[in-house]
Amino acid sequence: MIRPRPAPPPWLAHALRAQRGPVPWSAVTRGALGGGPLLLAAVLAGRPTLGVVAAIGAMFAGINDRPGSRRAAVGRIGGPALAGAAGLALGTYTGDHLPAVPLTLLLTALGLAAGAVSAAGPVGSSAGTQVLVGAAVGAGMPLPEPGWQRALALLAGAGWLLLLRLAMPEAQAGNLRSGFRLDFRFDGERAAVAGVYDAVAGLLDAAGTDTATAHRAALTAALDQAQDALAGPRLRRYASTVTERRLHARYAAALPLAEAATALAWAGDPVPPRASEGPRRLAAAVRGGTPTGPLPAPSRTVPALRALDDALLRAAEVFDRGEGGDLHSRKRFRTARLRTVLGARGREYGMRVALGFGVSAALAQVLHHARWYGQHEHWYWLPATAVFLVKPDLGPLASRVLSRAAGTVLGALLFAGFAAVLPRPDGLVALVVISGALLPVAARHFGAQTAVVTVLVLALVMAGGEPQASVARIGETLLACAVVLVVGHLPMPGQRGGAIRARLAEAGAAAQVYLDHVLAASGTGAARDRGAHNREVRDREVRWALRREAYRTLAEARTAIALASAELPALARHADGADGIAATLELLVDTTTACAVHLDDTGRLDPRQLARLAGLRDELARRHGTVRLHLPDLRLAG
Repeated sequence: MIRPRPAPPPWLAHALRAQRGPVPWSAVTRGALGGGPLLLAAVLAGRPTLGVVAAIGAMFAGINDRPGSRRAAVGRIGGPALAGAAGLALGTYTGDHLPAVPLTLLLTALGLAAGAVSAAGPVGSSAGTQVLVGAAVGAGMPLPEPGWQRALALLAGAGWLLLLRLAMPEAQAGNLRSGFRLDFRFDGERAAVAGVYDAVAGLLDAAGTDTATAHRAALTAALDQAQDALAGPRLRRYASTVTERRLHARYAAALPLAEAATALAWAGDPVPPRASEGPRRLAAAVRGGTPTGPLPAPSRTVPALRALDDALLRAAEVFDRGEGGDLHSRKRFRTARLRTVLGARGREYGMRVALGFGVSAALAQVLHHARWYGQHEHWYWLPATAVFLVKPDLGPLASRVLSRAAGTVLGALLFAGFAAVLPRPDGLVALVVISGALLPVAARHFGAQTAVVTVLVLALVMAGGEPQASVARIGETLLACAVVLVVGHLPMPGQRGGAIRARLAEAGAAAQVYLDHVLAASGTGAARDRGAHNREVRDREVRWALRREAYRTLAEARTAIALASAELPALARHADGADGIAATLELLVDTTTACAVHLDDTGRLDPRQLARLAGLRDELARRHGTVRLHLPDLRLAG
């Protein structure tokens, strides 16, 4: 008898898990051309310390250089770079003029604000991280340049890598088809929109199988990625080029296809293979810039298949016409973001980050003034390390600590070996170039990324005139790990798990609005008056926006729950029951989508759908009492 191998606990399994995928060669090239050339130019100009700061800016920009559209990259790289420059200037001036205690209190207050802003989303999180690291580096890395020069150098480094991101094609495959060259400026948007059609086809193939739920989640992720890629910052309100307008229209054409595919998956019956051929041909047309050709029509035996056929016909028309289209996304207003920052998530993030960053800064000051550093004048490493460890959105606490400790030890030992044999400064510049090129690949695991960043930063610091400090950096990292482990398990004002409850409440509210909108149409009847056609079109567009918001908030809640569940048992228990509530809410949104498709076809709800909605309402009420969540009542209106 073969005994099953015992599975590692979730907190350890997460630390051992790494992302997979092809090597992002474009990002690798940008990493090699980022900090290294900037450092070399500064060394040749006799200003190596400015080159160090510029290379740090390029390094952070490289960490934020993720797949996606160029438009989205502007906000993803530029926003945090501005925050980092502000933090660097603030840290420099306060570090020069404030004694240790007021400086520590100021850094703690900055940690509270930056941690709260991190709850606003990925860009807010990156901005919060960089403003704190910039402040720690500015205060704890004595350099001859004033604060404003350091800030400009950091912005120059980030701007250089952003310029490379905007000017460099992401992939050459598919850019040349029959002598027609696609506009490489929109390769990220093109790949994201094509991914939506591929995800629709995958969900249709999975209908009636055990993998349907996973494929529906993959469709949500693809829609979120495409929406973000197309909705990046712009100078004009609307898409200004033919290519961009065409991509917007093709994304909008995928929304009714996604709705019909979700309804078919909810029914639980297998779908004929012919049904997925159309979305796959549409995906190929988006990627290659080719005509769609004839699309195979699915059978029209049930409402969801009829909706799929109608959606394919509309998509074919959109692809031929190539104009129009809206993202059908709800705007997240500044007041909503402010409520998030000041709400349970912002308070929980802010207090943890403030305490971890503040205690680490205080310990670094004590060690610095006690001469523990010896000949090393820099004390920024301890608080900067704590920033990456204490941020709750960067992964489970135990996984972050293990990965950071292992990565720093490995990176410091590697650098010590390199520093003993490499010539200076040429060898250090080469090390920065190689480390920058490895960053995009190492980003698949926090420990590997930490090792590469450790080598890169130690090379930069030595190029700026600081002696070799591998042993000290290992000691400071381990001390930061201990601080963050303690801070992460301390009781805080308010109830534990408030961030998860807040996300579930947001997802429940979005599901409620979507359900109310769909059920409000249940009494309109099957017959449609011609004069009401425009109103019906607008109603569907609102429905698509509400459905996108419901699925997006649920996906965000699922991610937060998965991270919380991978914590050590003392923290993971606060997420007990939350995954079940999220799963029930997802079933509710799936059922609401099936109701919407059925209403479009027949004008009335199916008894099976009503019974399912009632059961889900009762299930949510039962789980509500179990975990004491303040979810809105999910009423069966209409």
